[in-house]
Amino acid sequence: MALDGIFLGLLSKEIESLSKGAKVNQVQQPSRDEIILQLHTLEGNRKLLICARADSPRVGFTSYGAENPKEPPMFCMFLRKHLCGARIKAVRQHESERIIFIDFDAINSVGDKRELTFAVEIMGKHSNCILIDSEGIIMDALKRVDMTLSSKRMVLPGLRYELPPSQGKLSVINTAAEKIAERIFSGEAKTLDKAILNTVMGVSPVVSREIAFRACGTEDISVTLLSDKHRESLKAELENLREIAGHNKGTPTLIKNQEGKPFDLTFLDVRQYGDSLEKVRFNSYCELLDEYYHSRDTIERMRAYSSDLTRLTTNSIARITRKINAQTAELEETKNREELRIKGDLLQANLYRIERGASFAEVENFYDENNSLLRIALNPAKTPAQNAQKFYKDYARAKTADKILRVQIEKGREELLYLESVLDEIERAATSKDMQLIRRELTDLGYIKAAKGKQKEPSELPVKEYKTSDGFTVFIGRNNRQNDKLTLKLSAKDDVWLHTKEIPGSHTVIKAEGKRVSDRAILEAAQFCAYNSKARESAQVPVDFTLIKYVMKPVGSPPGRVIYTHQKTVYVTPVNPEK
Repeated sequence: MALDGIFLGLLSKEIESLSKGAKVNQVQQPSRDEIILQLHTLEGNRKLLICARADSPRVGFTSYGAENPKEPPMFCMFLRKHLCGARIKAVRQHESERIIFIDFDAINSVGDKRELTFAVEIMGKHSNCILIDSEGIIMDALKRVDMTLSSKRMVLPGLRYELPPSQGKLSVINTAAEKIAERIFSGEAKTLDKAILNTVMGVSPVVSREIAFRACGTEDISVTLLSDKHRESLKAELENLREIAGHNKGTPTLIKNQEGKPFDLTFLDVRQYGDSLEKVRFNSYCELLDEYYHSRDTIERMRAYSSDLTRLTTNSIARITRKINAQTAELEETKNREELRIKGDLLQANLYRIERGASFAEVENFYDENNSLLRIALNPAKTPAQNAQKFYKDYARAKTADKILRVQIEKGREELLYLESVLDEIERAATSKDMQLIRRELTDLGYIKAAKGKQKEPSELPVKEYKTSDGFTVFIGRNNRQNDKLTLKLSAKDDVWLHTKEIPGSHTVIKAEGKRVSDRAILEAAQFCAYNSKARESAQVPVDFTLIKYVMKPVGSPPGRVIYTHQKTVYVTPVNPEK
């Protein structure tokens, strides 16, 4: 992530241009490390988000809402007391350090005017928000730092605010490019990108690599191998960086990986990745930050939200698999039950020949065409008749077990298919509401213990809707319950139903609306169906299709489970219908 000093400098100018003279209407603290200033500007109300979270520190205007706690934290109350009603006077940065100062014209409790400064320090795990009075004294901080946390720089009310220790780097704005280049050439770093990172103030690794790449065509070239041409190119790139930082000529750029997820952000038109990564340009740095962190935080929240459900589902799958394996082994043992009945019959037919207390009996096996002798082990403590009855009882028990085990194994396999489909839904869930609906489904079926008290029901999401190239409407279920609703209630008997063959996935329906569904529509819907399944990363995925009238739900089966006939199968490569 490239929220570096130069980026913050460009960002601070943008924030100042949009908020200078704005009045603070409200202060909110939705989470431990987040502050939101509700501002009234000439262009309307805006929300300035200040985040000191270790993995995502930032400052900028946001369009996304946040739920606030019932009781505001103490620091939030403190800021409301001093900042509500204040107006933003200036937004500035100290050189190219990762610190933004927001100056306010405020009024104290007795009506006297005073100046306050809110220091926003964007420094990873050391990020902080500090309110400072006009004399440079700390009034309070989001994160208080005492001697136990740092002996070099304490942040406590009553102490004078001090800047973090300087790293001795050169400011690209205040230092000539030639002087910076000389420091780079004489440094100890082995590669050019590392030398730039160690020398230039306010540049991130991605920017350091980009400057090296533009100057030399590669970012990891050794400093000792730089030619005169490379050295001149480097000076030109440093001068260009100076122009960008000093005259606000950056390009807010979001970099996405091959999966379309946010990968990095910067103020440069990045060239080092070539065409391997997607670059999206924004009109403002605040919009860029808002999109980047909202997308990333949504992914992180989804990952955190899904971890519990994934663990519960995989544990249930493992438990049922072990149970099925044990039942299958037990069923295997019942296959020899006919031997028990035969032994009972042979003992019953030879009771008069067997002595009481015998440990075995040798009898002619009249079930064998050769009438061979069969040695049968006996319990000496039982009479011959009791031994015969024991074999009959074991036979009856094995016969009953065979019937029960087959039913239990079939139910277990059906439950296993259901849970595998749930696991697939969790992996494909796109929003927290999708997760809520899956959790509700598992709770209703007893896999998750219901919370005490009345719980708010998550609102139902609409089924996914797409169009084929020839105009047919395609509906795709989001979860198992919606699959049932789509297939059994929302579809007509002549609509076409599709599902990946023996692979967990969503029910897909093509609306016929009185017309014959075209082969093209079936093929495209099959591609959508394959993408909305566990086989979305595969090729040549088998997809069954048939008419809705041939799809039925077995009595007592879990959500999403159906049986169907008259099907045909097509093999397709999955296609994302969203693109």
